[in-house]
Amino acid sequence: MAYVIGVDVGGTFTDAVLDDDAGTILAAKTPSTPPDYSRGVLDVLGLLADQLGRPLEDVLADTHHIAHGTTSSLNALVMGNVPPVGFLTTVGHRDSIYIMNVEGRYLGSSPHELQHVLGQTKTHGLLPKRHALEVRERIDRDGTVVVPLDEEHARQAIRTLLDDGLRAIAVSLLWSFRNPVHEQRLRELVHEIDPDVFVSLSSEVSPRIREFARNATTIMSTQIGPGLRDYLGTLEDGLRSRGLTGPLLVMQSNGGAVAARQAPATAISTVGSVLTGGVIGSVALGEQLGHRNIISTDVGGTTFLVGLIVDGEPVRETTTVINHHPVNVPTLKVHAIGSGGGAIAWLDAGGNLQIGPHSAQAVPGPACYDQGGTEPTNTDANLVLGILPERGLLGGRKPLSLDKAREAIRTRIADPLGLSVEDAAAAIYAVQNAQTGDLLRKTVVEAGHDPRDFVLYAFGGAGPAHCGAYAAEVGVGEVVVPLGQVASAFSAYGLASSDIVVAAELSDPAAMPLDPVQVEKNFAELETRVRESLERQGVQYTSVDTEREIDMRFSMQLAELAVPVPAGPVDEGVVAATGAAFEQRYADLFGAGTGFAAAGIQAITYRVRGTGVLPFSPRLPELAAAEDDGPSPIAHRPVNLADGAGFVDTPVYDYRTLRAGHVLQGPAVVEVPTTTVVVPASTTGTVDQLGNLTITPRKETSR
Repeated sequence: MAYVIGVDVGGTFTDAVLDDDAGTILAAKTPSTPPDYSRGVLDVLGLLADQLGRPLEDVLADTHHIAHGTTSSLNALVMGNVPPVGFLTTVGHRDSIYIMNVEGRYLGSSPHELQHVLGQTKTHGLLPKRHALEVRERIDRDGTVVVPLDEEHARQAIRTLLDDGLRAIAVSLLWSFRNPVHEQRLRELVHEIDPDVFVSLSSEVSPRIREFARNATTIMSTQIGPGLRDYLGTLEDGLRSRGLTGPLLVMQSNGGAVAARQAPATAISTVGSVLTGGVIGSVALGEQLGHRNIISTDVGGTTFLVGLIVDGEPVRETTTVINHHPVNVPTLKVHAIGSGGGAIAWLDAGGNLQIGPHSAQAVPGPACYDQGGTEPTNTDANLVLGILPERGLLGGRKPLSLDKAREAIRTRIADPLGLSVEDAAAAIYAVQNAQTGDLLRKTVVEAGHDPRDFVLYAFGGAGPAHCGAYAAEVGVGEVVVPLGQVASAFSAYGLASSDIVVAAELSDPAAMPLDPVQVEKNFAELETRVRESLERQGVQYTSVDTEREIDMRFSMQLAELAVPVPAGPVDEGVVAATGAAFEQRYADLFGAGTGFAAAGIQAITYRVRGTGVLPFSPRLPELAAAEDDGPSPIAHRPVNLADGAGFVDTPVYDYRTLRAGHVLQGPAVVEVPTTTVVVPASTTGTVDQLGNLTITPRKETSR
């Protein structure tokens, strides 16, 4: 027996999914354990072992690999909870990270903030100026050494940083992406002085043109690298001591994993790793169900996440923004807001009800957890409305206090607004659905897509309770709740479904028509680097696939689009077809006629993405077909879905009694050990052959 395990560490819960080579899938959920999240990982693995009836040591010994996604990197950067680091750059260029170009005034800002011009600042420095030092060297744009590295001057700068107690140094020199020799020598000099200092090089972390983004990316990677190294080291040691012999893999923002021992060197690639797990899981499930266009929605304890799959492929982007800084990380495009189950409800200065972005998280948690939390949350509202069972979550392992939930809503929301507790809870539920619907609209409609062309997948601990409402907000006609054993742990299912993915980039700006020989040379270099990186992961693959693309733009414009380049030899025909593909993609995104080909087209950055396909990945097993006319509810209880009907006596079903072909007429509630599904009024829930529940508008019968 061989197992594959995916572990998703969120701010509130830690989820895990186990699949064996016989097609069995198990899932488990347990509260996260900040600040030492590794304890939660071991806890949830223990729950999986209990379900199998085997000692954890035996389960780990039979595990092919564990794929792990963590929020620790992203949370550390967003909250500024990072250690001080040093920065070495070319003389005369230190202030690039403080000037921040014009970008520092608008990146990561909301529309409201952009309109408040006088309030815009560039005060988001990554490190104090005393920790940013210059070294004497210069390489020109062609990669030629113009001024050799002054090694004695460099040693003085390194000692200054180390004498100030710094244990990590970022190195980003001008034009290093064309010739990294000086950066590599600086790392050698640092390690000659102190071999234990953590060093990141821009030529390895972010070998792209544009100085500010490259510097920021390298510094951020250095800030989280030591912490990621220590966390993964502790976790891997704990797993090895308990019998794990297979590799521990870490999810990246690009939708693929790397070996844990390789991840800290390019730590920035793990930012947002758990954000992508649900998207990858949606791709895997979509292949089984035949869905090509999918809206992937995940309502966890802290956040609401939305990603798109178009024609079977997740939508990607080459850059993201963290704390007003551009970060050069190829990533699956995932939109997020703080509107999870633990999002706190509050009143602004005008007495308007707001939900999030702050969250009660795992500690202290929602008021109903009875762990000291006093702020009302979405979870508290769902309990008051009858959506959640009073006996608690996780099959009763997480008790809930209705009295605490009511008191929190009464004191913070109901009394100030002059509402009953029930009406205040219904308002919280409605506002949460409205703002998640707004994010759906932004993600789908503003990207030029029609929501009616998509199927919406809803998962996470709170997603199934809200999906019918937020899907209706944007006009999606079909909602799939992936159930079986993976209902609220679907992101962990996605992690277990992932393969090893590595990427290599190089910037070589040139105007069209490109020289086919140079294009082929660039891709050959990148493909060599990708294959070497895949070999370093220490994992056996069933196959290795590579994809090539070029970031292109119209001359004198800043916006770049990634354009696929087919495999095989590159000739003038391939170059011309790539340029035509760029123009078509530009027109598809921004409208016909918006391009300006007469200005010329430029190729900026070349990229190769390599996928090492792992031996097997989870697939949902088929569910037994129904032999009766319909399922029988296990209970009825009053439920208020904030649809104007008030509390309605609603049938409650136990998912474990459902079979393929069963049909539920809304309103209905389906209880799963790790989540609760709402089938709204005027909709129908149908159980498919994989155990998923598909929610669609009820078809009216003609008379």
